[in-house]
Amino acid sequence: MPALRDVVDLLHEWYPPHTAESWDAVGLVWGDPDASVAKVMLAVDATAEVAAEAAAWGADLLVVHHPLFLKPVHGFAATTPKGRTLATLVGAGCALLTAHTNADQAADGVSEAMATALGLTDQEPIAPAAGDPTDKLTVYVPVEAASVVRAALAEAGAGHLGHYDFASFTSRGQGRFRPLEGADPMIGTVGRIEEVEEARIEVVLPRGRRREVVAALHSSHPYEQPAFEIVEVVDDPLGTTGTGRLGTVEPCTLEEFAGRVATALPPTSHGVRVAGDPARRVRRVAVCGGAGDFLLDAVARTDADVYVTSDLRHHPASEFVERGGPALVDVAHWAAESTWLPVAAHKLAGALGTGVETRVSQRNTDPWTMRL
Repeated sequence: MPALRDVVDLLHEWYPPHTAESWDAVGLVWGDPDASVAKVMLAVDATAEVAAEAAAWGADLLVVHHPLFLKPVHGFAATTPKGRTLATLVGAGCALLTAHTNADQAADGVSEAMATALGLTDQEPIAPAAGDPTDKLTVYVPVEAASVVRAALAEAGAGHLGHYDFASFTSRGQGRFRPLEGADPMIGTVGRIEEVEEARIEVVLPRGRRREVVAALHSSHPYEQPAFEIVEVVDDPLGTTGTGRLGTVEPCTLEEFAGRVATALPPTSHGVRVAGDPARRVRRVAVCGGAGDFLLDAVARTDADVYVTSDLRHHPASEFVERGGPALVDVAHWAAESTWLPVAAHKLAGALGTGVETRVSQRNTDPWTMRL
C-alpha cells in the first residue's frame, strides 16, 4: 500500500505543479505524506457533498480539479461552505489534492480527455506549451578520458531525456593544438603543434543546471583548458503538451456534430449551445476544457471548423462569429472537465496496482440545476 507522498509524486509527475498558471493554487492541500493510501476518489469540485461522499466511501485521498482555496484564507471554520468541506475530509482522514491548470495542459489532461471523448484524432495543442529551457553542450576530450567525462556530466544533471538518463552522443576526430609559453600541457610540448585522437561528446541539459554541468566538465576533463561550447535549444515544435487541443473528426454537419457532443458529455441543465450554420461542414475541431474564451484569437488562426468550450460570453462570442471564424459549441463547464476524471483514475489504477482502489465521484457539481 503506497504512502500519500508516493501518490502525490506520481500525480505531480503527470501533472507538474510548475506548469500551473501563476495565479493558481495546486498540489496537496491537506494530508499526512506518511499516511497510507488504499482508496482514491476523483471529482471536479471539492464541495461539501463530494467530501461527504468521499468520507462515506472511506477514501484516503480526494483528487479534485478545481482548487478549494484559490485565494488565501485565514481560517476554515466549519460555519462556511469551504470550511465544512475541509472539516469533513479532515474528520475522515481523507487527504485533498488539486490538479487544475497543470492538468489542463498535460498529456492525458483535461483538454486531451475532452477531445478524446468527442472523438478527435491526430490531436495537437492549440497553443503548445513552452518546454523547460534546455542547452546542448559539446566538448572535445581525449578518447581514453571520454567515459570519465560522460559520467561526470550525467551525474551533474546532463543527458536526461524523458524517462532516460546518461544520454549522450560521441564521435571521433583529430584534435590539434600548440601549447604556448606558460602552459602546463598534459599532452604535448610547449611550442610544438600536437595532434591527438579526441572524442566529441554532445549532451543536453536543463539550463538551470548549466553552472553545475560546466563545473563537472572542468573537474573531470584532463586538459588544462577544455574546449567546449554551449548552445540554447529551441522548443520541440511537435510537443504534446499545451493549451487546448485541435484534431479531426469524421466529416459531418455542425448540427450532427453538436448532437455527438451532447451524447458524449454527461447531461446537464446547461445543455449544448451552438453558434453557426447548422448545415456547416465540420471536420477539424478545436476544444478547450473549462472557460475557453481566452483562446478565441488562437483558434481563429487555426483551420478549425468548430470550437468547443465553456463559459463563452456574449460579446466575445458574437464578435468571433461575425468575423467568419469557426462555429462555436458551448457546453457546461463541469461536463467538459468531468471527462478527465476516468482518465486520471485509470492512470492511477494502472500505476498503483490492485492494492489501491479508485473511484470517480457520482456527484454532478454543475451549479445549474434547472432550465426553463
